[in-house]
Amino acid sequence: MINRILAFILQNPNPRRGQNPNSPVPSVKDNLKAFRFIPRFMRLIWDTSPVLATINIFLRLLRSLYPVSSLYVGKLIIDEIVHLSSLEGPLDYTYLLTLIGIEFGLALFSDALNRGIILSDSLLGDRFANRSSVELMRHAAQMDLAQFEKADFYDKLERARRQTTGRVRLMSQILSQMQDLITILSLGAGLVLFNSWLILLLIFTIIPAFLSESYFNRSTYSLVRSWTPERRELDYLRYIGASDETAKEIKLFNLSDFITTRFEGLAEKYYQANRKLAIKRSIWGMGLGILSTLGYYGAYTLIIYQTVIRIISLGDLTFLSGSFSRLQSLLQGMLSRFNAIAQDALYLQDWFAFFDIKPKIVSPPSPRHVPKVIQKGFTFEQVGFKYPNTEQWAIKNISFHLNAGEKLALVGENGAGKTTLVKLIARLYDPDEGRILLDGIDIKEYNLQEYRQMIGVIFQDFVKYYMMMSDNIAVGKIDKREDEELIQKSAQLSLADSVIDRLPQGYSQMLGRRFVEGVELSGGEWQKVALARAYMRDAALLILDEPTAALDARAEYEVFIRFSELTQGKAAVLISHRFSTVRMADRILVLKQGQQVELGTHSELLDKGGLYAELFNLQAEGYR
Repeated sequence: MINRILAFILQNPNPRRGQNPNSPVPSVKDNLKAFRFIPRFMRLIWDTSPVLATINIFLRLLRSLYPVSSLYVGKLIIDEIVHLSSLEGPLDYTYLLTLIGIEFGLALFSDALNRGIILSDSLLGDRFANRSSVELMRHAAQMDLAQFEKADFYDKLERARRQTTGRVRLMSQILSQMQDLITILSLGAGLVLFNSWLILLLIFTIIPAFLSESYFNRSTYSLVRSWTPERRELDYLRYIGASDETAKEIKLFNLSDFITTRFEGLAEKYYQANRKLAIKRSIWGMGLGILSTLGYYGAYTLIIYQTVIRIISLGDLTFLSGSFSRLQSLLQGMLSRFNAIAQDALYLQDWFAFFDIKPKIVSPPSPRHVPKVIQKGFTFEQVGFKYPNTEQWAIKNISFHLNAGEKLALVGENGAGKTTLVKLIARLYDPDEGRILLDGIDIKEYNLQEYRQMIGVIFQDFVKYYMMMSDNIAVGKIDKREDEELIQKSAQLSLADSVIDRLPQGYSQMLGRRFVEGVELSGGEWQKVALARAYMRDAALLILDEPTAALDARAEYEVFIRFSELTQGKAAVLISHRFSTVRMADRILVLKQGQQVELGTHSELLDKGGLYAELFNLQAEGYR
């Protein structure tokens, strides 16, 4: 049997899995290497709550000694019963009753310890899961925008996200392993004292099952890991197939069958891959279970034989058979748990791999402080940039100066590089060529957090937060979320106050229909809320990327009148396809296919008769 198992493992190092044939089953060496993350993981648990961790370890230590104590007291009770049954005349039951009382007390104490362990496990697990989720969100927030545009980064993020709750199980497994190890040592010592051959027989019946479980656990990990992109797609299809955000188009375009069919097809492929592995695992487990049972009854027969020929007492028989049975069960559980821990350690490797990713856009070791008042403005010097995983330049050879207090409009067709330029000035990306200066100093030399704090940006694809109205506005400067006066002033400046006045609960109204009593807003109403965020912060540079796309003409005019008032003496960058808005800027930068083609005032560019004049006349023609 053992030879067949070893042959099977050696002959099947890389069974076919899922979609990725290049993802081999981790070797035993890989399993052992993954254990190096366990100490780091245990330190996280300890740091989560030293008090709860200490209580848990102490309770498990006490509980680990219960099995051998209970069995030994049971042996003494049986021996005393046999002794009393051999006597005649009045019998003294004091010692027997004392033993029974001790056994009863041990049972009560064990139950109390179990409940204490369960409670401390639950509390410590909840604390750790919460902390893990918080750290995941904080670390993800530190990552560069470019990293979020890489599929392999998303795979690592997804694997780490799935580990936030799964690591609680690993914590319990490791602590249980330590507890069972002490129990096994105490029971094993008893077996060795009576008959050392029982230990060898026990090991012989356990090792094959351990090897098999180890192989299949590694295969399962490999399957799950290689299917990470497909599982992300399954989650995405599940979301868009049943979401308030997609419901309209799903109905209008009759997409339900398309999405569900695609989901079913992908889910079935994963099911078949997992099913094949599960069946193979079950068959081998059944065969090795028979071997384990044969080993137990072989040992049991030996113990009975020694009792019959009076080498050991009847009490010894109960102690040895009970010890062997529990040892077998504990060893099987421990080895199985070892495999589970080894498998989870591989997942733990994925968890720490995500946290080991570091952002590239960071503050320098000795950063400069951002000037309180911009003196010279921003300067682009031969700036070029390519998005990750592409050789095409998004912008190239961009050079201009944005004066302090100047309003600059960016104009160009879709894909011209307008939003890219805004992301560079906000330092969401760093240029691949050239540099961007603030008051004559490269923006890379400034403290990153201070630099971003001085910029207020509202993108066209702003986020609709399903939170209270006040929180939706306050995200523009979240540390001022308790400043009701500032929130209300920002709402007035963005015209969002007219929306709020119609809401049943005003600034306390929950937005979006995802939660109870939530109210959905129209596109234009959401845009006014998003604009209010820009007014929340006293930004030295205000950037609006298509801020009025969903507003009607009157609302757009009112917004820009207020915007013009707000930005008096401040630098501002505006992206808009509406030339009635663009002409309000001091100067206009025209982009085409990532290249800078024109720069000047509205009248200067019209007189020039270039691309700006062409686009302006095309739009004006549509209103005639």
